Amino acid sequence: MTNNFYPLNNIIQDYAWGSHDALNTLFDIPNPENKPQAEIWMGAHQNGCSKITVEGKETLLSDFIAQDMPKMLGADTAEKFGELPYLFKVLSAEKALSVQVHPSKAQAEEGFAKEEAAGIPLSAGFRNYKDPNHKPELVYALTSYKAMNGFRDYSEILNFFHQLNIAELEGLVSALEANQTEQGLSAFFEAMLSLDGEAKTASLDQLIAFAKANQDDELCALLLDLSTQYPGDIGLFSPLILNTITLVPGEAMFLDACTPHAYIKGTGLEIMANSDNVLRAGLTPKYMDVPELISCTRCVPMAKDAILLQPTVVGSAQHYPIPVPDFKFSVYTATSNQTLSTDSAEILIAIDTPLTVSHSDGESVTLEKGQSVFIPAYVGDYAVSCEGAFARAYN
Repeated sequence: MTNNFYPLNNIIQDYAWGSHDALNTLFDIPNPENKPQAEIWMGAHQNGCSKITVEGKETLLSDFIAQDMPKMLGADTAEKFGELPYLFKVLSAEKALSVQVHPSKAQAEEGFAKEEAAGIPLSAGFRNYKDPNHKPELVYALTSYKAMNGFRDYSEILNFFHQLNIAELEGLVSALEANQTEQGLSAFFEAMLSLDGEAKTASLDQLIAFAKANQDDELCALLLDLSTQYPGDIGLFSPLILNTITLVPGEAMFLDACTPHAYIKGTGLEIMANSDNVLRAGLTPKYMDVPELISCTRCVPMAKDAILLQPTVVGSAQHYPIPVPDFKFSVYTATSNQTLSTDSAEILIAIDTPLTVSHSDGESVTLEKGQSVFIPAYVGDYAVSCEGAFARAYN
């Protein structure tokens, strides 16, 4: 018998920056070993593939999909992507993640091909491109969620650096003031990330001294917090260059290719294209290839009022506008036997109350909060009932 609904058994990644208690608080997920539970992966990525039960046997979701991709993913998705084109996550950060940029699709294809031709192992620490795909992302806040996203306006950046009045940076700041363009900001960003030796040490010392003298200021308090996590890291200047934002629960933002960003603290749902390409720009002990990073970074200020995504509300659903074909994302609240229809592979997660999915053939599955289910494209119409909220990933 072919089922319609496949509850997921998901991998929890215990990265060092993860929270020890957030998943337990939100979803009653136990943590007996007190590990940093950073991410729940829902999907078919090789580095953390979900498992399902098929005819009594535990099966990798990727193997299940590979049996008949057009049937599982939908014919169009199978032809275009050849895999489940997104990875869905719960992300829970207690400490800041690195400032990073994801390449565009064309940049990823070119960079991956070059590194393959050069024979650089995929596991090499200095490898930039792990696959030929882009990695646009959406994050939806489940708790207060602090992050950085996109460049500040030129005037804001200059104002901060004028206040700091760091002698070692005077030439860089003057150059940006004289050339407030994409090229000028690119040169400034590259020069900041390339600081080393006494100039770097002196600049960071003065930054922290300024933050300590103004620690009642919210931005300075953030700088001090980050300095305890990443002492001596040039990325400590990032909050002065990038927009800082705190999403409240229920708010979302999109993180586009070629845009620097960082998650600082909080728990949210994250959906992204199925890629692992990351170019780092600070707040990290890992490899940073500054020239490659700059070549993949669009150094254009992002208006603050453009950071938050405004959903289209249709009945009980909030549909978020996604400018890429790899994934779609919607949140539903207070549904009662509402019919949904799919022609792609979907993953649903119950956010705060149980979620029941049912089919006209009589099959029904109830998920507790924090649990998720895979629904193949062949299912077509199905019904959902949830007193609270659930999220839907599809494409």
